[in-house]
Amino acid sequence: MERVIELAPDEHYWIAWRSRIPYDLEFEFVVHDLDEPSSMKGEARGELTGTGHWRLFEQNGITAVTYEWNVHTTKRWMNALAPVARPIFEYNHNVVMRWGGEGLARRLGCNLLAAG
Repeated sequence: MERVIELAPDEHYWIAWRSRIPYDLEFEFVVHDLDEPSSMKGEARGELTGTGHWRLFEQNGITAVTYEWNVHTTKRWMNALAPVARPIFEYNHNVVMRWGGEGLARRLGCNLLAAG
């Protein structure tokens, strides 16, 4: 993640993701449903469009986070190349997600136990 800008308190964010290969994705994320501390649902709009749902589970002092993205890119060049560049895009996606998990663990001062 390159940067996050809070546009409205606790509900509206501008997010920019930098990737290993030379492109960024920028989008707004609007929280539509928040059930603290266990669930958040929202909508992405911009170069990434669709919905996301995050769930947090705690057991024996360990918290697991799952997220489900139902999104697609809106960059024409990415969509045009997707049929042949899918393996590269998937590799890049996995790298970005790993970076995100590692960054979150650092921010929380904990160990990342699983990713993928």
